[in-house]
Amino acid sequence: MLDIKLNKKTVLTKIRQAHKISNFSLLPIPKLVAVSKKQEDYKIDEAIELGQTIFGENRVQEAQQRWERRLETHKDIELRLIGPLQTNKIKQALNLFDIIETIDREKLAKEIAKHFSSPSITKSFYIQVNTGSEPQKSGLIPSEVDDFINFCTNDLKLPINGLMCIPPQDEEPAIHFAFLKKIADRNNLTELSMGMSNDFEEAIKFGASSVRIGSLFFGAREL
Repeated sequence: MLDIKLNKKTVLTKIRQAHKISNFSLLPIPKLVAVSKKQEDYKIDEAIELGQTIFGENRVQEAQQRWERRLETHKDIELRLIGPLQTNKIKQALNLFDIIETIDREKLAKEIAKHFSSPSITKSFYIQVNTGSEPQKSGLIPSEVDDFINFCTNDLKLPINGLMCIPPQDEEPAIHFAFLKKIADRNNLTELSMGMSNDFEEAIKFGASSVRIGSLFFGAREL
């Protein structure tokens, strides 16, 4: 029997406990981003009824289909794009997501800057860092990040507020979370989107400001 209410309570308790014993306990408690990609409608609606307001989606078109109607009646929902963004989907993304977490290349940043304006729903952006320099994974390699942040903020005037990463599956995630925190600190970025269902407590130890939780929140996907 699926119990999203219990799942949410359990995850929030673990977030609070990990935060309390971390070196960042004086900072705000990390936000819970419920990863709603490919989840069934009844699960989404139940999560909203339980007061969940922050959701993460991987694809622009799928998110539009799922959220446009719901956003008309639930004005307090914050949507985040946590999957790759194609340049031909930028206009739709800027009119749907409050935060885009996956800027990872110059061409994409330039196109976003071209279409970004005050009426845009999107108000801030994170840069995705490929902390493990994995060839199959999206994100900037670490050696390029500092210059890219400078380019986005100073040349393109984009509001870059944070960084996001997905550690390699076969490596200790703590190393990558600590690495991302160092990059954020030296660039004066306060937001760190890191940690998923299997490693979010570890991410909180290293200063995560938000964690992306899918299966622990919604249960296994049924699609």
